[in-house]
Amino acid sequence: MSGEYNHESTPLLPATIPRRIPTLTNGVAHEGESGRSGFHPRHFFQVLWRSSCTVSMLVNVLWPFVPLAIILHFVTKAHLWIFAMSYVGMVPSANLLGFAGQEFARKMPKVAGILIETTFGSIVEIILFLVLIVKHNAEEGNGDEGNLIPIIQAAILGSVLTNLLLCLGLCFFFGGIRHQTQKFHAIVSEVGSGLLLVAAFALLIPSAFYSALKSETVPLLGALHETFTERKLQEDVLKISQTTSIVLIVAFFLYIWFCASSQHSIFDEVIEMDEHRDADREDDMAKPKFTMTETIIALLVSITCVTLLLIFLVEEIEHVVESGVPDQFLGLILLPLVEKAAEHLTAIDEAWDGVINVALYHCLGPSIQTALFNGPLVVLVGWALGKPMDLNFEIFMVALLVLSILVVGNFLRDGDSNWLEGALLVVVYVIIAIAAWYYPNPDVAASNGLEGLDGVKNVTISVEMLEQIRKLLQQT
Repeated sequence: MSGEYNHESTPLLPATIPRRIPTLTNGVAHEGESGRSGFHPRHFFQVLWRSSCTVSMLVNVLWPFVPLAIILHFVTKAHLWIFAMSYVGMVPSANLLGFAGQEFARKMPKVAGILIETTFGSIVEIILFLVLIVKHNAEEGNGDEGNLIPIIQAAILGSVLTNLLLCLGLCFFFGGIRHQTQKFHAIVSEVGSGLLLVAAFALLIPSAFYSALKSETVPLLGALHETFTERKLQEDVLKISQTTSIVLIVAFFLYIWFCASSQHSIFDEVIEMDEHRDADREDDMAKPKFTMTETIIALLVSITCVTLLLIFLVEEIEHVVESGVPDQFLGLILLPLVEKAAEHLTAIDEAWDGVINVALYHCLGPSIQTALFNGPLVVLVGWALGKPMDLNFEIFMVALLVLSILVVGNFLRDGDSNWLEGALLVVVYVIIAIAAWYYPNPDVAASNGLEGLDGVKNVTISVEMLEQIRKLLQQT
């Protein structure tokens, strides 16, 4: 492309604003133009049905599950059926949100478009986390009833694992079937895996702090002169999590600023290499598109459907767990699968078309946003609501995250992919899903808790007995 301004290699936030942009017409990027304006119902539903690719179009046959879930929620008490219908209905709703975000991004300069598309792809996850933390109430019922924090923690790490193992594995697999081997630019893998390592390190600090000091706490509050009790340790971990979350969110905005302002950012490399490799680029440009008005309507409709269905899902979680589905499997596998459905379909379609750099970023980018922004955001929201949401993950979860990053980093090191590597990543994900199914619920398993302390394991002391011991010690 020639001319006095090349918007594909110019930063999103340039130092000076150029006088004209020949590649834009009426402020809309060429491949995002619909040739229409306003809202046209017939064209709107035609574009919605065709969606972004064949797989996304087939997903639209699941739309009847959305009104069915809403009807069941208000007229029946069939909890498992409501959960199942809402779960299936989430797929086309999230798919529409992803497609509408993609249409909106196409109407922007390309660098801005990828940032916007990635952000819209995480809206489902942010809504899920916010609904879970708002619904959390550990004081309801007995034991862990109403305690949704373990599920939120599992969902945070499950989102990262789903993108790194399942989505990336399917991209490598289907891309490898059609193209045998696909080469991607080193900047994509190096920057992506590097940011993931930094984010994982920060996320795991509270867990490491807790594990290192749990054996130093005293089990009897008020019975001894020691002040470092279990409660004090938990309060310290909560404060560390809250402060770390602020730092991570700042780091996320620094990352966004760098990508938006640097001419040599990851986006420029991705666009430059993959722009002309898309196997169906001409077909995509020839497809009818939403107008800006239709795009905004599609975004509003999809966000409304997603929010309603996620509320229904969260309300039925207790009944699903009581039916035999473990907490860890629900948070680590089931919820991330459905809220990431649209992103996965988009990434797999891009890998199939040979746009492996963009596909790779759609796997790594959401993982980075989950670790640097979405997860920390729910900690801060919990802080504002007075709910003790922290980043003290189970040791089982910690091990899964670290090992997954190491496995993915090893596959990215050589700079190319094939179907075998993709199949192996999916196999690793399936093994994790099997282990999560058999992992006990938090009220049984506390691998990062105090139950394993020598000398106090399996000890139960009533409040009356604790008070008697305190009085005896005071008398002595």
